[in-house]
This record gives sequence, C-alpha cells and structure tokens, in this order.
Amino acid sequence: MHEYNAMFRLRPGIINGTAGCRALFEDLVARDFSDYRFFGVHRFMVDAYALQHPDEYCASAKSLMAHLGGLRCAMEHGGEQIVYQTLQKSLNGRLSLKKPGLPRARGELTIEHLRGISDPDAYKQAIAQWGRCVWAAYSGLHDFGREWLRRALAANKE
Repeated sequence: MHEYNAMFRLRPGIINGTAGCRALFEDLVARDFSDYRFFGVHRFMVDAYALQHPDEYCASAKSLMAHLGGLRCAMEHGGEQIVYQTLQKSLNGRLSLKKPGLPRARGELTIEHLRGISDPDAYKQAIAQWGRCVWAAYSGLHDFGREWLRRALAANKE
C-alpha cells in the first residue's frame, strides 16, 4: 500500500486518491437529488463520508456533533426526522462544546463500497453496511454523541 493511501486510510481501488473519492461523493450527491429513490439515505451517506473526512467536514466540535449525531440518528433511531430536527436545533447558535479526539482509523469500508450500485435497495443496504463500519470506528465517541442527543431530545420535550 502506498504511503499516501495509508495516511488517508483510503481503501485500495479508489481511483485518483482524494480527488477520486471526492468525485464519487459528488456524483452520488447529484444522483440523490435527481432520483427520489436514492434520496432517503442521503443524510446517512453524507454523515458517513464526513466522518471519514473529518479534517474537511468535522473541523469544529459543532460540525463533528452534527455528523456523529446524524449517523447516530440513522443507526439507533431509524433516521426519524424529529430526531434529526432536534439535533439540528440543538446545534444552532454559540455552543460550549469541546471537541474530543478523533479515531485514527475511520472504518474499513469507504464510499468506494457504493460505486456502481444502481439498484436503490442495494444502495440502501450498502450505505447501511458502510455506516455501521464508520459507526464502529467511532465507538470511542458514542457516549459523547449519545449524551448530546439525549439532552437535546429532553430539552425539545420541554
């Protein structure tokens, strides 16, 4: 494995490294928005991708919580919209949230796992597999995410 790929945890096969990874992400985002059959798992896909690229998408504690909480919502709350909305609302404004350390390994599966999937059901299954892989890689931050979302949901009921 090339040093570049090891450093960025890219799975062999991602054509053109980071640029190819980003291009695949952009292609899938475009499809999600142009074909309603794929859009149902769009947020799940974006959160998994962001957590595997935290330097770009999780630079602050707030952005980390948005994606970690979003992945948690998909994994543990069945993607319920009220949970997503509550998470979003809890992150509005200024926050006193300290960003924890991130895992070095961010999951063995990558967005490459989705390449070439044209069937919406197979796509949903592949995203779920990828999401579980990323969620497991972030196991050290599960309590951080759960506590934030627990407090947000409790505050939303008041």
